[in-house]
Order: sequence, then structure tokens, then C-alpha cells
Amino acid sequence: MPPTHCSHYKEWWSHALPLSVNFFLPQSLSQSTESTFHVALFNYTKSIFVSLFAPQSVASSLILFPTSQMDFSLFLTIVAAAIGFFVIRRFRFNPENNEIDTSSLSPSSPPSSLSSRSLSTPSTPSALSPSSASPSSSSHVWMYEVFPSFRGEDVRYNFLSHIKKEFERKTITFFNDNGIERGESIAPELIQGIRGSKIAIVLLSKNYASSKWCLEELVEIMKCREELGQTVIAIFYKVDPSDVKKLTGDFGEVFRKTCKGKAKEEIRRWEQALEKVAVIAGYHLSNWDDEATVIENISTCVLNKLVNSPQPSHFDNLVGMSTHMENLELLLSLGSKEVRMVGIWGPSGIGKSTIARVLFNQHSHQFQFSVFMENIKRLWPRPYYDEYSVKLQLQEEFLSRVINQKDIKIQQLGVVEDRLKDKRVLAILDDVDHSLQIEAIAKEARWFGPGSWIIITTQDKRLLYAHGINQIYEVELPPDEEALEIFCMNAFCQKSPPDGFKELAWEVTRLAGKLPLGLRVMGSHFKGRPKHEWEEGLPRLRTRLNGEIENTLKFSYDALCDDNQAIFLHLACFFINEPIENVERCLEKKIVGVKGCLRVLAEKSFISFEWGRIKMHDLLALLGREIVRKQSIHEPGQRQFLVDAGDICQVLRNDTLVSFHISHLMHFSL
Repeated sequence: MPPTHCSHYKEWWSHALPLSVNFFLPQSLSQSTESTFHVALFNYTKSIFVSLFAPQSVASSLILFPTSQMDFSLFLTIVAAAIGFFVIRRFRFNPENNEIDTSSLSPSSPPSSLSSRSLSTPSTPSALSPSSASPSSSSHVWMYEVFPSFRGEDVRYNFLSHIKKEFERKTITFFNDNGIERGESIAPELIQGIRGSKIAIVLLSKNYASSKWCLEELVEIMKCREELGQTVIAIFYKVDPSDVKKLTGDFGEVFRKTCKGKAKEEIRRWEQALEKVAVIAGYHLSNWDDEATVIENISTCVLNKLVNSPQPSHFDNLVGMSTHMENLELLLSLGSKEVRMVGIWGPSGIGKSTIARVLFNQHSHQFQFSVFMENIKRLWPRPYYDEYSVKLQLQEEFLSRVINQKDIKIQQLGVVEDRLKDKRVLAILDDVDHSLQIEAIAKEARWFGPGSWIIITTQDKRLLYAHGINQIYEVELPPDEEALEIFCMNAFCQKSPPDGFKELAWEVTRLAGKLPLGLRVMGSHFKGRPKHEWEEGLPRLRTRLNGEIENTLKFSYDALCDDNQAIFLHLACFFINEPIENVERCLEKKIVGVKGCLRVLAEKSFISFEWGRIKMHDLLALLGREIVRKQSIHEPGQRQFLVDAGDICQVLRNDTLVSFHISHLMHFSL
């Protein structure tokens, strides 16, 4: 392709076309062949020329055609001259930096529709359009949603309080500057707040320029707009945009008072920032009939900007997530008017909640109401002695989150169905472990309006079947390469291991059993450590669980009944990869209903059945053995089982078998 800067066009074309002729044209051609080549080359050159440079009127009238009698060097000269003419013409008469004066904006054309009414040239960016952002905006990590810059004495107790209330209703959060002491220079906390906010709202009022603090905020905001692609929305409250730009009227008078005794360089920075913000497409309140309408419009535009912006980088970097999203979207039938109830099922630590969170972030803006009820089994732990009260509490919390209003109190069940039966809702119930939790919040599909999605993550497949949820997405362990990438992203912040760490990285990935939780925790554990510490830490990982992993997995173990816990420990210590018939035969004399217990453990994702044998994830097996070890850490002979060869030797050496059930050792030979 030709270079994009006009000063290089002449040089490029003067070399490229002759070189093309020399490269493609043989030294000896018949006259007809050479003529045909000239025609083809001209048509190719003309097509590039017309598509890049010529206006439509010129393109339609460009009918030159080289003939066999035309001198070819003359032809090339004509083409180069024409290209140069149109390049210069285009560069001269199409300036890129057009600005608009927002004083002419009418109530019928707020910023959300400026692209079709007020902006006459495609190159002019709107305050709410992606074109107003620099290329770095997509990679910048935004910590906050909206930063407000305002003069408190003018707007704090009227317009600002109203817009804050409307933002809260739409779940839009302001950066909170409470407690930051005002002074001569802008506080570091505020600079961090400005640079970390996706959107900055500049509320320009009569006395805005009376505050050096406000002016410094504005300078920083305009800097972030240029450098980070921050979206800036200007609201002109009882002040004319032209007065802000030209520093005239009451606004200009206030500004000049603030400038007294200040350095020229400082004053110039303020003037430049005010001039820039004055020409941003914004809201001039004198053009609107009432404040309620403009506030509603502003909040809608801000919400649209937030929900339609690219997802945060920590979601973008999740390995294998696009495949999960594609599979789930097939189950959810995008565009269907039916209420879809889908389960996400898999063992603890496999990433069910993360998958649900990404799905929620990608689709929540498409629904009237959306709610993510996280970690239900921990926030509402069993046992439930008063089920009715627990259901009321769950419904209160659910409705509070749906409508974004705290401390809702209900006196009887049925409110969820009554309030949401005609609403399109996205509800995610995360980490459910009891049927009561589903019954309280989403017992039936008819509780929600057409097109609603109800998604439940759980370890227990029985809960889903019991509530008629047959669309179930089973989350499987990632492939080897993806598992290694997950570990490397957490250990090295890159997709593959650096030189010298490849074998170690594969070893840890294997020890984690490809379980995403284990990969993440172990990756964080080894992050930044030298190679010798990796080598020293691996032997322990082969026999012990990391504390965070153990706590996560054990929470699910603790929820099992006594018989299921007992069978799980037997399996973890002795029966992994054993035929199911052998296991049932060995345990049926000690535990009643072994077959049913095995089925429950499989439904709760503790084990699986493959080719008639019992399978268990390596980390779950380590959990079971660690539970047994902690029954008596320093006296192995007091434990229920002995599995580790060193512990067995210690017991035999110390002759403490009197207190140990020899029958337990028999399992070891299976």
C-alpha cells in the first residue's frame, strides 16, 4: 500500500510504477502483448487511484484509456501528476480537526443523537462516541464508572443531587470524594479517581471557575480524554457554552478573579481546558423544557456508554472463555421469547461462577432487570430450621438487588412472581446447594417475563433435575495446552513459560490436575519466585494441598452427610480407579446403601464413573487424605487410615499397631 503521509506520495509513485513495469514486463514482448499489459496496468492503477483519492464525481468522469500508440512513459507521467493533484487537493480541503459549538444544541437533539443531526462531518467526534477516545482506551483499566467535576455551592443540593439519584436507580456509580480535603493543589486521590474513571461529567455552572480545585480537575480530565480515551460529557448549568469558551459574561468575570496573582503558565492551562470542554457536544440546560427530562437523557446515554463498552481486560484474558460462551448461548437460544432455565454443573473450583459472571457481563444490558446472586450456599448456609423465614430472606435480597433498593421487607411469599412475571430478567443464582434456594427465588419459569434467562450454578445435578431444569452445561477440565496457559497467566503473566521453567510449569499443571482453581492458586503462589524455590516447593505439593484450595474444596465436603463423607474418605485413600463392583463389595458390610451413596457423590461432582471404574480428581483425593492425616497429625496410629508409606513405617517401627485397626491396612492392597 502507498504511504499515508502526503509528502511521500510523489516519491512512492514515481518509484513504484516504473518498478512494477520493470518487474512484470519482459524485455521482449509482442506489440499486442505489451499493449494489453499497458491497459491492464492502467486499469489497476486507476482502480487504486479512484478508491483512494478521487471524489465520486471525478471517478465517474475518469475515462482515459491508453492505446497501443500512446507513449507509456507519458501515460505514467499523466497518472502520477493526476494523483499528486488530488492528494494535495484532498489534504488541503479536508481538515480533520473540526469542532462544534454546543450552544446551538436543541432539546430535540441531545448527544445521543448528535451523530445524525448536529455533526455534519464523520471526522467530528461526539462526546459519547467511541471516536472521541484514543487508541489506548480499550486497554486502559477503568476502576470507576463516573467522575463528577462540579462547584458544590451551585449544584450540590439541587441538580447534582437529582442526577445522582437517577444514576443510582440505573446502577451507575459516582466516584466518591467524601473526606478528601480541599487545598491549593489537587489531591492525589482525586487524580487517581479521574484517571480511573471511564466517564467524566463536567458540570459547568456560574461559579465553576471560582475554584482553582475545579479548574485543576478540568485540566486533568481533558488530559485523560486525550491520552486515555476517557469519555467527557459537558453539562452547561445556567451558563452559556460561548461564555465558557470565550471567557465572557459572568463566567468570564469569575474566572478573571480566580486568575489574580496566578502564574501565566497556570492561567493558560486553565484557559485551554475551558476552551476544549466548551466545544464538546454536551447538554445546554436552557435548551431543555425541564431538568427531569435532561437528567433522564443524560443517565440513559451514560448507561448505554457503560454497557456497550469493551469488557474489562481480566475477562478478555480468561483462557477458553469464548468456547464456554458459545456453548451456553446455544442452550439459551439467543432471541427466543421463552423463559430459559439453564444449569451450569461441575466440581468445585472448575470455574462455574467465573463462566456465569462473564455471561452476565456480556448480556445483562440486554435485559430490563439483571441480578447476580453470588455464593448462595455460603451466604445462606444450612441447616434451615425455619424454611419459610429463609425463603422470605432470599426473596428480600433478590428483589433488593433486582430493583437496586436496599432493605426491602416483604411479609409473605409470592412477591417475586407478582413483580417480575411481565419483566424480562437475567438472574444468575450462583453456587446453589439446596432446593429451598431455588424454590424461593426461581421455582417456576412463569415467575418471569418472556425472554428471561435464569441460570443456576451448582455442584449437585440432582437439584437441577428436581426443578425440571434439563438444559445443563457440564463444565469440563480444560485441555492440556489451555491448562498450561491458565497456569502461566497467573505465574508469569504470559501465555507460555519463560526459558528454564517449561518442565516445572508442566509439573505444577499436572499436580493441579488441570483444575482452574488449582492452576490459579498455584500460579499465584509461585509468581515471582526464583527457580530454586520452585524446585524446593514441588515435593510438598505432591502430598499436601495449598491452604486456599483446601478451604474451597472442604466446604463442599462438610456439606455431605456422615455416610457420604465416610465413603468419600475410603475412596480417596484406597479405591480410586477401582471397579465399582469391588468397591461396593468391600464397603457394603460397613456402610448401608453404598450404591446410593456413590450415585450421590457422582451427582455432587466428587467422583465420576468411567468404563465401570471410579474416578476422582487428584486434588479431591489429596483433600480426602489430608482430612484423614489431620485426625492425628503427630500420632499416625490414631488415624482412621494409613496411606503414606512413611507413616506406616513409623507406626510399625514404634509398635503402635495396638491402637490401629489392622483391617484398614487391608484396603491398601486393593
